[in-house]
Amino acid sequence: MDKVIVTPRSLSQGGHPLLERITAAGYEVVFPSPGAQPTEAQLAAVVGDAVGWLAGVEKIGAALLAKAERLKVISRNGTGVDAIDLTAAKQKGIVIRRAEGANARGVAELAFGHVLAAARGIAAADAELKAGRWTRQKGFELEGRTLGLAGCGRIGKLVARFALAFDMRVLAHDPYPDPAFQPGPGFAYAPLPEVLRAAHVLSLHCPPPPDGRPLLDAAALATLPKGAVVVNTARQGLVDEAAMVEALRSGRVAAYTLDAFDQEPPADFTLVRTKGVLATPHVGGFTDASVDRATAVAVDNLLETLRGGGR
Repeated sequence: MDKVIVTPRSLSQGGHPLLERITAAGYEVVFPSPGAQPTEAQLAAVVGDAVGWLAGVEKIGAALLAKAERLKVISRNGTGVDAIDLTAAKQKGIVIRRAEGANARGVAELAFGHVLAAARGIAAADAELKAGRWTRQKGFELEGRTLGLAGCGRIGKLVARFALAFDMRVLAHDPYPDPAFQPGPGFAYAPLPEVLRAAHVLSLHCPPPPDGRPLLDAAALATLPKGAVVVNTARQGLVDEAAMVEALRSGRVAAYTLDAFDQEPPADFTLVRTKGVLATPHVGGFTDASVDRATAVAVDNLLETLRGGGR
């Protein structure tokens, strides 16, 4: 029986009813690391026999793909494919499919939850009370503030609408701006340097730059308004962490929030424990609705490609 690897943690721990469509189509479902992000060794042990892969955020590099003798398709249960060596996949004739926009609502709502939590110091206030201390920290209101968006695709567009509902101004940078997206008079597209200079709150919704360097390095962080909030629900590598720690210590950045890590769970919790950092364990798309939508699209894409359709 041909095998299909399933690696997203939201699916591998307890399975999902939609995975039954894969077994009903005549394939054996293989979970290399149930409930955890698989290691390269765990993946290498199963990839040689697989014809399909329903993939999460784990790294899929050239060395691993070299062992994939029968693999026809990698179907992501999300949008990002920067963890996949696309050149190596293309050379092997492996089709890459994405579940575009399936978890956008979940990620966008979490991102704006981070905005509100940072603006009012909710996590720190809760921690202080649980420690038996009555500590009040003055927050700020969102009305009249500028939300900057680095990336204005499906997630960014939802975050823009949320911000406008809170009477914020929104400046968005996207390499492919959508002229049809005009959610209100407080919204405009702008070059990234202009977005950075204006953003009281900056929310990241883009892949890392092609050259692999952080989007926000020390120079970029220095252009933010003093006391800015940076929200990162996209990729850990978008931000130079040493520069961010210094920006937090200097007060240039008042709060940094993040939901995605290069290694999950991270091997080093130094950044997470830094004062001014609010972190969640990659739960942006981890809602019942988002998981169901992403799984449905990913399974459809997988089976369609295995049947000889879809690129």
